[in-house]
Amino acid sequence: MDISAWLRGLGLERYEEAFRENAIDEAILPKLTAEDLRDLGVAAVGHRRILLDAIAALRAETFRDTTKHSVEPDRSAGKAPEAERRQLTVMFVDLIGSTALSARLDPEELRDIIGSYHRRCAEVITRSGGFVAKYLGDGVLAYFGYPQAHEEDAEQAVRAGLALIEAVTSLDAGQGTSLRVRVGIATGLVVVGDLLGEGAAQEQAVIGETPNLAARLQGLAEPNSVVIADNTRRLLGGLFDYCDLGTLPIAGIHYPVRVWRVVGASLVGSRFEALRAASTPLIGREEEIALLTRRWERAKAGDGSVVLIVGEPGIGKSRIAQALLEQLSEEPHTRLRYFCSPHHQNSALYPSITQLEQAAGFRREDTAETRLNKLIAVLALANQELSEAVPLLADLLSIPTGDRYPPLNFTPQKRKEKTLQVQLAQVEGLAAQQPLLMLWEDIHWSDPTTLESLDLLIDPRRDAADPDNSHVSTGVHAPLGRPSACDFAQSQPLATPAPRRNDRERSRGQDIAHGDCGSDH
Repeated sequence: MDISAWLRGLGLERYEEAFRENAIDEAILPKLTAEDLRDLGVAAVGHRRILLDAIAALRAETFRDTTKHSVEPDRSAGKAPEAERRQLTVMFVDLIGSTALSARLDPEELRDIIGSYHRRCAEVITRSGGFVAKYLGDGVLAYFGYPQAHEEDAEQAVRAGLALIEAVTSLDAGQGTSLRVRVGIATGLVVVGDLLGEGAAQEQAVIGETPNLAARLQGLAEPNSVVIADNTRRLLGGLFDYCDLGTLPIAGIHYPVRVWRVVGASLVGSRFEALRAASTPLIGREEEIALLTRRWERAKAGDGSVVLIVGEPGIGKSRIAQALLEQLSEEPHTRLRYFCSPHHQNSALYPSITQLEQAAGFRREDTAETRLNKLIAVLALANQELSEAVPLLADLLSIPTGDRYPPLNFTPQKRKEKTLQVQLAQVEGLAAQQPLLMLWEDIHWSDPTTLESLDLLIDPRRDAADPDNSHVSTGVHAPLGRPSACDFAQSQPLATPAPRRNDRERSRGQDIAHGDCGSDH
């Protein structure tokens, strides 16, 4: 965007130099307030009003861009959609202290702040798959599961609530203060689709106690916290850490409601473990378990391999992997588990980051120094040469190293290559000590860099001269259970690296990964 041309279009080209000297660019312009304009030397009230109106128009355009991908009810046919009964997760967000803000701020400044707050809420909610139903002054009502329902609606609502707190507190409320919010979330059956009101005020109503419960729970929340009802809690399993607030009477609800405060995302990496309370007996999978057991015996003898389990969602891939882990629980071996996430497909090496954090035993209250010490301790288990490993992996985990390790002046591409090599060296170091079992779950949700690291792990010699990995033999084995329910389970040996002193020890390991049909790996 050409700021100078924009000012000339408003007839205010006299301020071009001031905007240029103060580094006002396309990203900063929509955030300017009346106070900022005064600081820029826009003394005339009329000029400020022209600029504020033009900035407001820019914000509206930005808001339309951020929400254009949200799915709204289809009213193109011109007839009212039929009301339907469905389960819905409702979020109610309330801005704390708006009355105090209105008392100390100029109305124009307050308008800017509330507008920024609404836009930030819309961005986070829409990005998480929610639908902003209504703005109620300084409150925001949002639905997860309408117009389109998804299996993870309750989870996405809670993740959006936690992200909202972080996003809103970063907004400036003037005088060095920040905004604070309360979030209430409830899940239940509603009737949605009835049209209420006339003309521009017409809206699709959601009828049921769930919206009222979400609003009441918001009132129980402490500043910058998320409170959920027990129905929502049961859908979330162990995906988050919670604080039980007890069973409380709720105004307008004729029965007491058990209430929970969400502390944050849990450290349980496996969605299978987080969402399933107790293991059910594994029936009819003897052949698949026997295949994995044979591969493990070969790995212990120094002949490592990789097995890919592919099948329809819910057919039991995670359960088979869990059964193998239980079977090997008494055997001496090193176990590394990596979990790909549908929410982090654009986060480079997310599975490796979470595995390192869990292996190092990071806690929320740890300082940066404590985290660095824990990282060094876990890396030292595999290798003693840590001069590059620590700064590279500390950077990956966003841990400052201070003066303890000199900065590494690598280009971004070289830094990525070095990071992948360091990860490979860690695996080799662990495999040299005892048999190594690596489990990668849900690789169909992995990011491109993680797939690249898997290629390097499976075949360290892979390069441009052999892009198809043609020297590695493959074999297809028995179908995974139910007839026609799954394509295959594929097994292949790990490539034999170029001769080194510790080749024999390095080859002792097994990788097991599984994903849905159509997975890239």
